[in-house]
Amino acid sequence: MLRKNQQKKIQSPGGTFAIVASRYNARYVDAMLRAARAELRHAGVSEIQIIRVPGAYEIPVVAAKLARNASRITHHTSRLSAIICLGVILRGETVHAAHIGEGVSRALMEIQLAHEIPVIHEVLLLENEAQARIRCLNPKHNRGTEAAQAALAMARVMAGLNRTV
Repeated sequence: MLRKNQQKKIQSPGGTFAIVASRYNARYVDAMLRAARAELRHAGVSEIQIIRVPGAYEIPVVAAKLARNASRITHHTSRLSAIICLGVILRGETVHAAHIGEGVSRALMEIQLAHEIPVIHEVLLLENEAQARIRCLNPKHNRGTEAAQAALAMARVMAGLNRTV
């Protein structure tokens, strides 16, 4: 069931938030990117790094590089708080889209577990452009907003865990 975005006021726990966004299906991904960036700024995030890649399949390698670099930095004042991954995959007549979606999902999960950095997965595998319009262009359902809210919440959780360990 499609949920409306919740109006949440989550304060930034600080740090840098990275957004890795596909250029493929740009109309939809760009709308999610704008919404995610606006939500992060609304929460007080001052450092947002945006990296564009050709397609959804290229998102995990960039997310892995960001996470690996962040894991190596121990005395950096602006730690990487979360990585938001944005893309839109539209199903076609073959199973290619499903293979891309499964590969991206698996890789993003492995990256966050290996590096203990939240990786927010909003690489949408959709049936058609009507679904993309609702989830990307409609402000009430824009998954970019939801991705940013999840990133902020997870960054806060991780920061709290770091203080208790």
